[in-house]
Amino acid sequence: MTNKIEPQPGIMEIDLYVGGASKVDGVSDVVKLSSNENPYGPGDAAKEAYARAVHDLHRYPSTDHAELREAIAAHHGLDPARIICGVGSDEVLQFLCQSFAGPGDEVLFTEHGFGMYRILAHASGATPVEVKEKDRVTDVDALIAGMSEKTKLVFIANPNNPTGTMIGGNEVARLADSLPEGAILVLDGAYAEYVQGFDGGAALVEARSNVVMTRTFSKIYGLGGLRIGWGYGPQEIIDVLTRVRQPFNLSNGQLAAATAAMNDQAHVARSRRENTRLRDWLRNALAEHGVPSDPSFGNFILARFADTEEAQACDAFLRARGLLVRQVAGYNLPHCLRITIGDEPSCRRVAHAIGQFKAGDEA
Repeated sequence: MTNKIEPQPGIMEIDLYVGGASKVDGVSDVVKLSSNENPYGPGDAAKEAYARAVHDLHRYPSTDHAELREAIAAHHGLDPARIICGVGSDEVLQFLCQSFAGPGDEVLFTEHGFGMYRILAHASGATPVEVKEKDRVTDVDALIAGMSEKTKLVFIANPNNPTGTMIGGNEVARLADSLPEGAILVLDGAYAEYVQGFDGGAALVEARSNVVMTRTFSKIYGLGGLRIGWGYGPQEIIDVLTRVRQPFNLSNGQLAAATAAMNDQAHVARSRRENTRLRDWLRNALAEHGVPSDPSFGNFILARFADTEEAQACDAFLRARGLLVRQVAGYNLPHCLRITIGDEPSCRRVAHAIGQFKAGDEA
C-alpha cells in the first residue's frame, strides 16, 4: 500500500534561503562582508552577561521576557505590554504570517525586499505578491496599486535590504492609510538603528491600529549569532502573536545578552558612528573606480556594475583574494554586489581590490 505524504500548500514553492558565505577553500585570510554583521561584535556588557548565563543552564528561561521587554520599552519609550520577543525578528515575521495569512490571502512586498517575506508567505499557504520599486526605492504607489481585498500583510524594510534605501515617514503613513480593511502594515526595522534619530516607525504604530514594527539585535547590537529580535504593535495584534509563540523560545543566555546590549547604548552609538564614516568612505572610493551605489542608510552598500557578467567576475576576483561579498541575483539585482561595511582595514582592502579589478590588474 502506497502512502503518499503531501506537505501543506505553498511549502514546496519555497526556494531555500541562502546565507552569506563565510569561507573560501584554500584561503586562510578571509574577510567576511557578506552578512551585514557588526564588525566590532557585541559590547563588553553583552558578552559578560552571556558568560554569566552559563550558571543558569539548568534553569528554564522566563516565558514572558519581562526584563528584556522592560529594557526595550525604557529605551524607546514604548509600552512593554505591547512588545513581543522572538528568535530574531524573522520569528516575529513568521508569527504574523502564521496568524494573519493563509490560503486565499495575499502577502505584499517589493521586488528587492527581504527574501524571507516570500518564504514566510508560502509557508503559511498565502500567495506572495511582488511589486516594482522605483530606482531601487520602495514605491508606495506601486504597493497601493498591488493591494486587493485579499491582501492581509504588507511588508516593507525601511531601510531596505539589500538596496540600503529608505522612504520618509509621510510616505509610510500614506501607505498605512491606504491599507484595505483587515490588512496589516509590517515595518521591518532591522537596520533602523543605523539612522540617527529614526524611531523605526514607532510613532506610526502608536497612531494606527494596523501597523506593526519589528527590530533585531543581530545588526548594530552585534548579536547575530544569538538570534534575538522583537516586535511592537497594537495590543490586540500582539495578543494574537503571543498565542502562537513558543513559551521558551528565547534562552537565558539570549535574554541576558540582549538586555545588557539594550542598556549599552554607548556601544550602539560607537558602532553607528564608525559605520556612517566608513560607509561614506567606501561609497566614494568605489565611485572613483567607476562603481556607483545609492546613498545607503544601513550597514552595507549595493555596488552596481555594468551587467551580470561584470558583477559575477568581480565577485570571483574578490573571492580569490579572500574577500566575501554578497551576490544578490535572488533579489532581482544580478548586476549588483552587496558589500557589508566592515572595519577600516576591511573597507580599504575591498576598495583596493575592486579598483584592481576595474583596472584589469590581476596582481
